[in-house]
Amino acid sequence: MKIELDKALEVLKAGGIILYPTDTIWGIGCDASNEEAVKRIYEIKKRSDQKSLIALVESDIRLERTVEEVPVMAWDLIDYSEKPVTIIYDAPKGIAPSAVNIDNTLGIRIVKDLFCKKLIQGLNRPIISTSANISGEKQASCFAEISEKIKNSVDHIVNLRQDERAENQSSMIIKLDRSGLIKIIRK
Repeated sequence: MKIELDKALEVLKAGGIILYPTDTIWGIGCDASNEEAVKRIYEIKKRSDQKSLIALVESDIRLERTVEEVPVMAWDLIDYSEKPVTIIYDAPKGIAPSAVNIDNTLGIRIVKDLFCKKLIQGLNRPIISTSANISGEKQASCFAEISEKIKNSVDHIVNLRQDERAENQSSMIIKLDRSGLIKIIRK
């Protein structure tokens, strides 16, 4: 894992795009603070920049550094959710502008996957994560289902867990505002 981690970090630090396994499905990722890299992900996915992306963090501490305020209810959702949960927070900080929604929100997930945790720790910043597919096409549940178009568009493909099928499909997405209002976007 160390060799793959070092290669992926080298690419991310240079502003590149990686294809990597996450705690849900395979993702396309970059340094969440790098505006040019984020724009490139939109191009690779052929996705409108009106549809925001999500960021991954590895710890409670990084989450608290990435948003102005973490509502108390978020901690309960994170602790008690049976599947990976992405929460949409108000007022993200240090994130590339094109990754942030027009209403100044951002979906963020605290990962449990060891490779992702080490990747984020090594970069020392959140990473963007979006499904490894062209917008509108079916999501890949394993590496073999990812299109060659996607594979050929990234700067590095992480050589880990390529034979595994995703245990979890996409994460649950919940919008949570400071007033405590909860809206389930995706189950």
